[in-house]
Amino acid sequence: MSITATEVNTGETARAAAAVAGTAKASATETAGPRPSFRPLILDLAVPVGSYYLLKNGFGMSTMAALGWSSVVPAVRTVWSVVKERRVNALAGLILLVNVVGLALSLLAGDPRLMLAKDSGVSSAIGIAVLLSVKLGRPMMTQAMKPFLVKGDAARSAAWDRLVAGSERFRKAERTFSLVWGAVLLGECVVRVVGAYTLPIDTMVWLGTVVMIASMVLAFMLSGRFAVVPMQKMLERELAAEAGTDS
Repeated sequence: MSITATEVNTGETARAAAAVAGTAKASATETAGPRPSFRPLILDLAVPVGSYYLLKNGFGMSTMAALGWSSVVPAVRTVWSVVKERRVNALAGLILLVNVVGLALSLLAGDPRLMLAKDSGVSSAIGIAVLLSVKLGRPMMTQAMKPFLVKGDAARSAAWDRLVAGSERFRKAERTFSLVWGAVLLGECVVRVVGAYTLPIDTMVWLGTVVMIASMVLAFMLSGRFAVVPMQKMLERELAAEAGTDS
């Protein structure tokens, strides 16, 4: 049977978008307030993933070509943030890293088992990048989570900044969100590599998807329980305290 490199983006790049979507679900119980800004998510996640599918399935491009062209937007965003804003756009950089690693590994995948195992290599690259960002004190997934919690509201954004500056509990929850996703991605990597070399290929083709879905569900539950929900509650208390001070 023929196995392509489609899972590089469908299973790995899209899972970065899934992490963002999980944050939205965790905070969906709160509907009041201004609409959150979706611009960063559209540029950093939706455009690269959507363009990959459009180029490959709509225009019939090869996997390699689709991966390459879908990297243009995150590449431009990364360079622009460095030159114009004098900072690194972590989400755009992460998506660019995923695509570049995917392209490189696709060149090396000459047999079916290596083709299956290489997707886990991309997953581990994401997980290591996320965990390293926590170690450096700049949790990468915060850029995905914050827009859904502050909802584009100036008061909520100010409350977020006050909590980041003055609450160790809030900062710990912020780190926990990235730690959960980084750890889950690395754990999934181990499971899929072991499966790629110990199970029948036909079994691992469908089982890899099952492992991915199970990992996402686990990450949604853990990050929501130990990070998103506590941070949301702290934000509400901070807003209430500020309102009481002003009145």
